[in-house]
Amino acid sequence: QVQLVESGGGSVQAGGSLRLSCAASGRTLSSYVMGWFRQAPGKEREFVAALNWAGTYADSVKGRFTISRDNAKNMVYLQMNSLKPEDTAVYYCTAGPRLRTDTNAYPYWGQGTQVTVSS
Repeated sequence: QVQLVESGGGSVQAGGSLRLSCAASGRTLSSYVMGWFRQAPGKEREFVAALNWAGTYADSVKGRFTISRDNAKNMVYLQMNSLKPEDTAVYYCTAGPRLRTDTNAYPYWGQGTQVTVSS
């Protein structure tokens, strides 16, 4: 079992930056692919980024977001730069056995953290 807790969300103006953190407990992160998804109101949860030995990104965030991990601290991060209003969503940290972009591939989820970007 893996427990995930996100933090770092908040409100920011367009063009600003935020850094999301995800603290894991229960098992070492090095065994898992770590990912971030997001869900905007009225929309399905969508893939943002995932990381095993290299990062994979949704086209909508490529070049602006960076996923990283610190296995020693059991932490995963999402650095978000050049934020846009369309990035507004609840962001979820997730862990799974293989890198895929669909939600079904990830058995472990955090509770989410709200990111709001104003224009």
